[in-house]
Amino acid sequence: MKSRMSIIVVLLMVAAMLASCAPAATPAPTTAAPVVPTATQPPAAPSEPTVAPTATTAYPPAPDYIEIGASIPLTGKFGSLGVQVKAGYIFAMADINQAGGVMVAKYGKKIPLRLESYDDTSDPTKAVTNLENVFSKYNVVAYLGGAASGMHAATTAIAEKNKVPYLGVSFAWWNIHQRGYKYLFSPFPKSPDQARDVFKALNEMIPADQRPKNVAIFQEQTDWGNELGGLFKADAGPAGYTVVYYETYAAGAKDFSTLVQKAKAAKAEILLGMPSTPDGITIMKSLVENNWTPKFTLLVRGPDAATWGSSLKTAGDNVAFFPGWQNSETFPGDVELNAMSQKDYKRPADVLVGPAYACVQILADAITRAGTLDRDAIRDALAATNMMTVIGQVSFNADGTGNVLNPLVQWQSGKMQLVWPLDMKSADFIYPAPDFSKR
Repeated sequence: MKSRMSIIVVLLMVAAMLASCAPAATPAPTTAAPVVPTATQPPAAPSEPTVAPTATTAYPPAPDYIEIGASIPLTGKFGSLGVQVKAGYIFAMADINQAGGVMVAKYGKKIPLRLESYDDTSDPTKAVTNLENVFSKYNVVAYLGGAASGMHAATTAIAEKNKVPYLGVSFAWWNIHQRGYKYLFSPFPKSPDQARDVFKALNEMIPADQRPKNVAIFQEQTDWGNELGGLFKADAGPAGYTVVYYETYAAGAKDFSTLVQKAKAAKAEILLGMPSTPDGITIMKSLVENNWTPKFTLLVRGPDAATWGSSLKTAGDNVAFFPGWQNSETFPGDVELNAMSQKDYKRPADVLVGPAYACVQILADAITRAGTLDRDAIRDALAATNMMTVIGQVSFNADGTGNVLNPLVQWQSGKMQLVWPLDMKSADFIYPAPDFSKR
């Protein structure tokens, strides 16, 4: 009995010792055991980090190039203008592609530009065919225009039909922009700018007691000629000038002697016109032959050609024009643009090279802001443009006309000089023009 009691005591003591070593009780878990991943129940994904996508971000396959289409008159009566325009496009694309191309967010990379262009020989019908061909063959995301208002009148309609954004320079025809076109953008001065600014410039540059008053207008028989000629006539009176002679002529005319003689007889002191380069050269030769030297001559478009001076020698001097840019301007990129032209052509950039270069700058900027190669998105980005280019600050109005500078340039001793605005001039304005017989 005594031994049994001893065993019980020992057991109680051991139990007490084990109880004193046990941890305090805790609540039972309220969740199930950890879920083991299976094929039908994957583990929860971690929260997304708040950092930019890495190189592992998946993008759709990018095209090798951003295809741009164009029809440009490299031959024919507008060839001297078209070669400048194409040079501007090529220079700009070379610069952009050297830096890797245009950034397109949709593809997460830069894509180089490629120009698909054809010579339309200054034939509007061929230009239309060319734009249709590049659209169907290359699926271009944008068009770049050629040169001369009549050519643009034909090609802008194709851009609108195909819903392809269109950037064009070397055309002043304002009426094209009044047709409700949605895809047309032109960073280039228009007829209302030119008609207003010629008289504004004369009034700023010539003292009142020395200003010429009598104006002769030689109007080309085209829709654009009718527009600009009419605006010259309408703006002359309010600016203090009188139109004493106004006559039309057929494009490609070979004899201007009648117009010259009648303008001279009317005692005109100013000659205003809008000829093609070949017609402009014929007009100047007729002035010399008929011994009439206007005190001031403005011929829009014709003198834009780099060959004007070499073709006419001193007879081409002192003629003024509105080309949209001149190589003495000092906007970002102008120095480099002139250097490229000097390397390739042995002269600074021609006047239409700058506006054409700006077209590509504007297009590249719009594509980057759109973040896609969708044409409508690019069109909307173009409409919102407000940027610095080689021709200065550019933005667009609702009709696609550009808010741009309109520099007046004058041929002097075989070279183009910027004479107005006065704070940008590269040379003083020559007035009155020396008599042809004394040059």
